[in-house]
Amino acid sequence: MATRAPELPPKQERLGEEYEDEEDEEEEEGWDDWESDGDDAAGGGGLLCLFCGERFDSESSLFSHCASEHRFDFYRVVRETGMDFYGCIKLINFVRSKVAENKCWSCGQAFSSNSELCSHLHSSEIPQVEGQFPWGDDVYLKPFMEDDSLLHSLSVFDDDEEEEGCGMPVGRGECSAGNGSLAESRESLLNSIIDDGSDVIGRFEKACTIESAAGECSGSLAQEPSDKQLKIARASATARGIKSVDDSYFGSYSSFGIHREMLGDKVRTEAYRNALLGNPSLMSRATVLDVGCGTGILSLFAAKAGASRVIAVDGSAKMVAVATEVAKNNGFLYDENVEMEQKRDSQVISVVHTKAEELNHKTQVPSNSFDVLVSEWMGYCLLYESMLSSVLYARDHFLKPGGAILPDTATIFGAVFGKGGTSLPFWENVYGFDMSCIGKEVTGNSARFPVVDILASEDIVTETAILHSFDLATMKENEMDFTSSFELRLSESGASQSGATWCYGIVLWFDTGFTKRFCKEKPVNLSTSPFSTPTHWSQTIFTFEEPIAMTKEGSVVGSSAPVGTDECPAVLIRSRISIVRASEHRSIDISIETTGIGSDGQKRSWPVQIFNL
Repeated sequence: MATRAPELPPKQERLGEEYEDEEDEEEEEGWDDWESDGDDAAGGGGLLCLFCGERFDSESSLFSHCASEHRFDFYRVVRETGMDFYGCIKLINFVRSKVAENKCWSCGQAFSSNSELCSHLHSSEIPQVEGQFPWGDDVYLKPFMEDDSLLHSLSVFDDDEEEEGCGMPVGRGECSAGNGSLAESRESLLNSIIDDGSDVIGRFEKACTIESAAGECSGSLAQEPSDKQLKIARASATARGIKSVDDSYFGSYSSFGIHREMLGDKVRTEAYRNALLGNPSLMSRATVLDVGCGTGILSLFAAKAGASRVIAVDGSAKMVAVATEVAKNNGFLYDENVEMEQKRDSQVISVVHTKAEELNHKTQVPSNSFDVLVSEWMGYCLLYESMLSSVLYARDHFLKPGGAILPDTATIFGAVFGKGGTSLPFWENVYGFDMSCIGKEVTGNSARFPVVDILASEDIVTETAILHSFDLATMKENEMDFTSSFELRLSESGASQSGATWCYGIVLWFDTGFTKRFCKEKPVNLSTSPFSTPTHWSQTIFTFEEPIAMTKEGSVVGSSAPVGTDECPAVLIRSRISIVRASEHRSIDISIETTGIGSDGQKRSWPVQIFNL
């Protein structure tokens, strides 16, 4: 079981983020189709159409609109296919997922924009649903869109609707439990999961068990459907759990102290400024997507660099309002109410309240149409916060083939640190008193948790190893999880002149690169190394359960003492580190295996240490 770290705030919260004429015409035509759903952006209510941005007060009016405008007769599909409750849920999520990709739900044809898709649907014949349903996979039980009110309000499942001939085959039990039937109780439990994400799966399973034990209901729902109900319950609960973490995550970025720290991090902010302003061949007239815009500083750099259009997205409602005001105050805000010929060239920034994965739920933008994707997504130990997955999603769905992603590389490094990287020196001399007993306990406790702090370069006692490198232009999301094996020897500066050097743990840091692949005029490297100017990311420190003695190779002969002791120092530390996304959303698990190797080849391994960040 993973040792759990003390609760860490997001990375910044330690204080309290050239075209030809023909191409230009195509670009302008595509972006003229871009519209913002004002109500949605403002958090407006109502049921969102499956195909366009219109909202409705009732399910019947929504599906009537879908049938007349988009040739999607939901009730007819339900009747002809005999779908149950779960089939309807799957169908709605399936259609939403296809529309997000600008693909026809029935024929699969892809289009360049939502407006083209809607025109296709409106002019098409009403599709016949035959054969195996493409929405049959249980993956479509999970809500595709967060807070999808339509899933909450499907009245087609009510008894009255069934009697009117909706054709929805929903079984009803005859026996009762408490104030209503067990089927109704179970449906109520299921709705409570969808509505508030509460952990009621256990109670839900108990209800199924009670109903099964009753044995008096013909066609009991405790049989085959219960598995499906549990699937949707679990999927909904998982989605709600993710939403809860995201709400906390984005809410924490509403603190101006966080943004003050990020903006004040000159290494970070100047790296992005130099990459955006120093590469005119990349940025001039470019369309730019800024993922996780915060105050909008990267969007401002992009606009100043000559971008023709910038879409900035952020999950924090407060920061969207702030970024909008900042863009407006600096003359960069795009106003769709102003006629094109009256717009200034600098008025190019639009700010949208959404996650990258849900951008098409909030606005209509041309697919794969951005020239540049920029994001400051890095967390502690590079991968903490798991924002990289959102960047990769945006790359795959919104970036042009061959478009630039900034930064485009990331590399994790590691090295071993000595005694100076711990608190031991402090406790050994507290106003002339020896309190080393406290220092030993503190260091022992540190072996249970990762520590985010700044190490001095002189505290690094070994050579540096590369753990893993990411190519953000080509990598897949599952490549975020990796295992790396590497070897570390004492550096010249780390070797003690009077005996063994004591090693207390491994420290990790990262570099990100704006390479010549996209930044031809001015490539930039952003480093969080202890050998460079400190950044707000600091470094991430993992302390050994016990210190390991090391010496330069060949300086001692074989010994019967255990490797890593003062009598038999190791000449080499071999380590195997795995970093994977944890079951808890936006967290990561890190496991570290350590082996010391003596000058005569003798080995000693220590128990695996598992950390959660």
